[in-house]
Amino acid sequence: MSFAFMLAYVIQRVIQSALVLLVVGLVAFSMFRFVGDPVDNMLGQERTQADIDRLRTQLGLDQPFPVQYVKFLSGAAQGNFGVSYRQGRPVSEILVQRAPATLELAAVSGFLAITIGIGLGVFTAIRRNGFTANAIMSLSLIGVSLPTFLIGILLIYLFSVELGWLPSFGRGETVQIGWWSTGFLTESGLKALILPSITLGLYQMTLIMRLVRSEMLEVLRQDYIRFARARGLRDRAVNFRHALKNTLVPVITVTGLQLGSIIAFAIITETVFQWPGVGLLFINAIQFVDIPVMAAYLMLISVMFVGINLIVDLLYFAIDPRLRADRTKAH
Repeated sequence: MSFAFMLAYVIQRVIQSALVLLVVGLVAFSMFRFVGDPVDNMLGQERTQADIDRLRTQLGLDQPFPVQYVKFLSGAAQGNFGVSYRQGRPVSEILVQRAPATLELAAVSGFLAITIGIGLGVFTAIRRNGFTANAIMSLSLIGVSLPTFLIGILLIYLFSVELGWLPSFGRGETVQIGWWSTGFLTESGLKALILPSITLGLYQMTLIMRLVRSEMLEVLRQDYIRFARARGLRDRAVNFRHALKNTLVPVITVTGLQLGSIIAFAIITETVFQWPGVGLLFINAIQFVDIPVMAAYLMLISVMFVGINLIVDLLYFAIDPRLRADRTKAH
């Protein structure tokens, strides 16, 4: 595959991603017009019509919707999402302050989901008739069927209320490294991460596990696997060098999308554990009709989703030779 062909594919996907972001921004910004009027929350009961008109002009709410949207996009492209109606601070400054908590939670949850999910998926496929594998598959129904908030409440009741081993809310003690605040370097910060990261990553872990198991069972039935066994290759070489390698090709797409959903679904986990991240910030912004914060949050999540999807598409395109062959024939 030539460099020019790969570059053309990348440019095409980037343009498609940019169009998706524009549509998402338009839909999100349109929805906020029906959430409520922030002026009602920002002014007291003794407000006059002159106060209302002055504040609406100051916030730019008196301008036509297309003008507001274009200003929002131009500011967002420069990292400027306006000023929070609730806190009176730049939204970008608030996001920078809250982002480390969400990103660390998502990173730990994603790591647990991928490593444990793939490991258990391979184990339950290889030992599919064993008691342990069947027990794992039965227990995995909990992660698939129970809602995230209920899992969080059950974990808090067991490990915080009954056993008293782990904190039930908050981020614990953090260490400031430049603009980044991390809980990885303190004991209370690491303990505070355990319950919310398990809660957030459990659904993705069970989904990845069941997908890996299903795909690997399908691969193990293929003729080239039988041929590899007939050649006398060890089970370890057959299972990991041949079967697992081909299993991961379709798993990459689903895994990438699940990593994006971890950040999006963090809003529920952060609410349950009062985790001071951008998800909890979004919930508070809805209650106060803080439109700049809500718009910035949805755009941030959209950028992450689209970015992860773009990376997954490129990886899938690079790994699977059939896609490259199909596009070469098409051109």
